[in-house]
Amino acid sequence: MTSARVLLKDELDIVIPTIRNLDFLEMWRPFFQPYHLIIVQDGDPSKTIKVPDGFDYELYNRNDINRILGPKASCISFKDSACRCFGYMVSKKKYIYTIDDDCFVATDPSGAKINALAQHIQNLLCPSTPYFFNTLYEPYREGADFVRGYPFSLREGVPTAVSHGLWLNIPDYDAPTQLVKPLERNTRYVDAIMTIPKGTLFPMCGMNLAFDRHLIGPAMYFGLMGDGQPIGRYDDMWAGWCCKVICDHLGLGIKTGLPYIYHSKASNPFVNLRKEYKGIFWQEDIIPFFQNVVLSKEATTVQKCYVELAKLVKDKLSKVDPYFDKLAEAMVTWIEAWDDLNPPAKSNANGKA
Repeated sequence: MTSARVLLKDELDIVIPTIRNLDFLEMWRPFFQPYHLIIVQDGDPSKTIKVPDGFDYELYNRNDINRILGPKASCISFKDSACRCFGYMVSKKKYIYTIDDDCFVATDPSGAKINALAQHIQNLLCPSTPYFFNTLYEPYREGADFVRGYPFSLREGVPTAVSHGLWLNIPDYDAPTQLVKPLERNTRYVDAIMTIPKGTLFPMCGMNLAFDRHLIGPAMYFGLMGDGQPIGRYDDMWAGWCCKVICDHLGLGIKTGLPYIYHSKASNPFVNLRKEYKGIFWQEDIIPFFQNVVLSKEATTVQKCYVELAKLVKDKLSKVDPYFDKLAEAMVTWIEAWDDLNPPAKSNANGKA
């Protein structure tokens, strides 16, 4: 057990959305067993989900979500992995790691098993450098440093809010790319971690992701997707775009790269196309929207930033489709529900007491 894992043993929850028995946890047992799991069961709440013996966990289904949030439960997606964000809300820990139940332990080029959680923790505990790009990528790694010409005034970096991990085997492709490359597999292990520069958006994947919920938790809303909605598979993308503009505004960092997990199962590209169809068109308006977002000086907390963002979504994106009116309302409801369960006086959004 690494010292990083011991350090955060009581400060980190692992959030897993699922519709099936969690047999995959057996392979993660050496890495996950010391931690508390929050399992969010999607779909039929009468179905019993089996969790291997020996894990410390709490399990929530749709009935629990309705009971805890009441009318505000409408902001939590149904029949979509976006339901995972309920786990972020009910957690009381400083850090969250979330993983999908079809993600297995990967191996590095030497054949050693990768402790993805330990690497995420290392990423979160090191600063980020969003204001000036270091050509050796992560300057805080052993054997690396800031290169010649890197301003000394920026070498302290900023707090890291998000650690975005990657995947071997099944790539995280959209449906059109899946259809034209059905046999493509990612076998490239790139031994790199980098900070995403300020002003640059990225496609965030939720299957191997960690974040500091005290720093950015209220912005980790995985949209309004799935049952009853005209779009799916953009839940993590939406959270990523919102988080990035808020991190840029508040002076926080996002890292991407290591660690890898092994993504075992390709989802059906035809089903995915039906879920993504509108999003593929909408993103051509959504991306310029986020590229041009300017938050006010009064937006000094994640919650204030997110409510401002919701108003901008309603003002600017509702012309694209009425769905964005509904999404904007859900964003505000999400913040209200977050604050109900995490009173600001007890859990400051900027991570300060």
